[in-house]
Amino acid sequence: MNLIAEGREENSAYIQLLRIALYALAGAVIGIVLSVIILAFMGGSGGLTGYQGMDTESPAYLNIMRISQVVTTFFIFIIPPIWLSKSQNMAFTNFYSLKKIDIILVLLVILFMTAVSPVMEGVAITNQKMVLPEFLKPVENWMRNKEDELMKMTVLLLRIESTGDFFINLFIIALMPAVGEELFFRGALQRSFKRMFKNPHVAIWLTAFIFSAIHLQFFGFFPRMILGAIFGYIYLWTGSLWYAMLAHFLNNAYAVCIAWYMQSKHMSLSEADITLHFPWYGYVISLILSIFLLKYLKDKTTHDDGAKLD
Repeated sequence: MNLIAEGREENSAYIQLLRIALYALAGAVIGIVLSVIILAFMGGSGGLTGYQGMDTESPAYLNIMRISQVVTTFFIFIIPPIWLSKSQNMAFTNFYSLKKIDIILVLLVILFMTAVSPVMEGVAITNQKMVLPEFLKPVENWMRNKEDELMKMTVLLLRIESTGDFFINLFIIALMPAVGEELFFRGALQRSFKRMFKNPHVAIWLTAFIFSAIHLQFFGFFPRMILGAIFGYIYLWTGSLWYAMLAHFLNNAYAVCIAWYMQSKHMSLSEADITLHFPWYGYVISLILSIFLLKYLKDKTTHDDGAKLD
């Protein structure tokens, strides 16, 4: 039985954007409060002071970081989109176009994300070498310091010492962000921007820009923005958020797998951009295959009358 009220029009795109922003802000506050409580509890008799004095290499510190990551993702990126759909009195699956999965499209997305990986690695390496003009050196130094801080946290979260750690990382680093960030950015923001601007390309790239900027990793800005646009076009063409979630999961899972491989070979994760690279023709082949598969995905969904993004 469908208990969702029918016949009521959605709020305007502007109201929806305001709602999701407020929900995310509320979620951030709740997440911070819960994280502080968790830190105080797990810090032992020393409370927060005990946590701050922990060895960053200790399992307890890593567990705290993992729990904090789960709480943050849940309350900032998963709960707000759920609240938004409820505020519109629409079924969650309809609002976010969570439609029946087509196995052929699943395979196409898997093939595409595999093919595009070398290209994205190349873009990432190029972005990391970005140098600002001399008069912006203070800004560049601040960006580098911020990047180093976030890298330390990333390396810590990617630490894998057992098969159990590998699956925990897949859940925390790959699955949860794939579901939460796609609901928030493609499902909520891109959908509202498309209604606002009446132009899917503006909506996709504006959402991709915000998606990348919010991560505050300046020397990974362009590859993340391109990935955000790719997820956006997959959502647009397939008409279902499942495929964007799958693409996002595969991208993050690739990073987890690379981290596992490097640690199994006793390699430093900070060496990834140095040791894991492709010859020039690998990037060319990757680019050609990626363009072909993306075009094939678009053509197939168009010819199959795939549902379009609302």
